[in-house]
Amino acid sequence: MTSLASNRSSLWFLAITLLSFLAASTAPTPLYHLYQDQLHFSAAVLTLIFGVYALSLLAALLTVGSLSDHLGRKPVIFTAVVLNALAMLLFIYADSVSWLIGARVLQGFATGMATAVLSATLLDTDRQQGPLVNSVAPLLGMALGAMGCGVLAEFAPAPLQLTYWLLLALFVVQALYVWRLPESVTPQAGAWASLRPTLHVPVQARSTLWRVLPLNTATWALGGFYASLAPSLVRSATGSTSNLIGGATVAALTVTGALMIFTLRNRLASRALQLGASLLPAGIVLILLGVHSASLSLFFFGTLVAGCGFGSGFLGAVRSLVPLALPHERAGLMSAFYVLSYLAFCLPALLAGHFTHSLGLLATTDVYGVVLIVLAVGALLMSFRATAAKACGAP
Repeated sequence: MTSLASNRSSLWFLAITLLSFLAASTAPTPLYHLYQDQLHFSAAVLTLIFGVYALSLLAALLTVGSLSDHLGRKPVIFTAVVLNALAMLLFIYADSVSWLIGARVLQGFATGMATAVLSATLLDTDRQQGPLVNSVAPLLGMALGAMGCGVLAEFAPAPLQLTYWLLLALFVVQALYVWRLPESVTPQAGAWASLRPTLHVPVQARSTLWRVLPLNTATWALGGFYASLAPSLVRSATGSTSNLIGGATVAALTVTGALMIFTLRNRLASRALQLGASLLPAGIVLILLGVHSASLSLFFFGTLVAGCGFGSGFLGAVRSLVPLALPHERAGLMSAFYVLSYLAFCLPALLAGHFTHSLGLLATTDVYGVVLIVLAVGALLMSFRATAAKACGAP
């Protein structure tokens, strides 16, 4: 009974910690237009500030992503939390683009470290609920960070500092509490060797990883666009200047994704993938129609539909991969999965920011949307082909 209670408290702590890291990651989104007004930078610089976060996160996943398999989970979680607390301090005192870039670089590295180790520790702690928490917590965290920061920016004082002070206090508490967790793996040799940039994908998981990649790329690329350029797009299309718009766009996408994950938690991974590949392109079509008709309601309705596809696709990908890794392979596999995910999260958005100069924001959005539709529809066709082959008894 004591062990069950301990596992439950550990699960809650790990879920809240993962949620708080992702909340911090989207907190700057509704503030970008305030930063632009104060520091006078372009949409391309905005996507650079967004992009360095994801690139730094990738660097962490490639180097320290599997470090907890060797040193143990607790010291790696502690280090990630402390680094993110320092990033919050940089945001609080940021008075130039270089400070913002520095804060995002440090935050990205901390989040990459945390994402891999927290995902693995959740799986260690509860094999049944761990995959569900791994899928839901990041999306809820992104929604909470974006919407919460948007509300504070609209109605509370010190809009460029208050959110970060609150997050800093939360990370200090987490850094103290983490040492109460039970250690879930035995430290092993090879920590220094594990720092070499590489992807640790178990052989038995490789074909599945490539199979889920097109849809996973489309979902994360949509998330990257929403976390960087969507608030500017909505303001450009509708003329709205509310601080709530930036947070609401991210929240609409990610909350519906989280609700979809919870709804489909007991469904087969293949069904979740097919549903995601169907809903995502339908939502993107509605989003583009909303933008071209300057209809905020149609834009948000499309975002809700796309969010359902986002959640379904993400859940299907995670549930397809998780059973394929042994305990000491989990952090490495989740690191590889998130490397590919965050490449899709940042590189397309960076390209979009670059092309806004020559094509304009609206035309860039159209091209971006069409590419994501093609990826999702292609994934759907491949999924149907695989299902038909399986039904016919093909190897």
